[in-house]
Amino acid sequence: MLVNVSYNKPKLKKEIDEAVGKAFSFKERLKLGGIGSGKLFITSSSVSIHNLLILDSYLNTCGVELRPDGIIVSFRSLLETYALVIPYYKLNIYKGKAEEYGIYRDHHFIKIKADRKSIHNFFKKLQNCKARHWSSEKLQ
Repeated sequence: MLVNVSYNKPKLKKEIDEAVGKAFSFKERLKLGGIGSGKLFITSSSVSIHNLLILDSYLNTCGVELRPDGIIVSFRSLLETYALVIPYYKLNIYKGKAEEYGIYRDHHFIKIKADRKSIHNFFKKLQNCKARHWSSEKLQ
């Protein structure tokens, strides 16, 4: 789901937490070696996201946050913060070019420039988290 998270709305926060889980605790963040991607540059996106990004003239950047049951891709446009909330069962990651990753959920997508080793390492961590999530789901 693509939502505006600029304002404190408890109902929306509850929906996000139900979709991708509550944020990791400090201990879990240390164990994972961090849960954030840092600044990522957007190379292309779906129409709905593109329409938000073209409203201002700043560089199109985003960040990815790991959650227990999914990820949150957040970006800014016109002083507003938007989040693409993606549970693991709807998350698809494609690596089309050598230096580009695509994050897909249904009809929404964001393609990210991966020109640093830290970005490749983050996506490996993301794939591992998704695999661990599915293996623990099957054990229960």
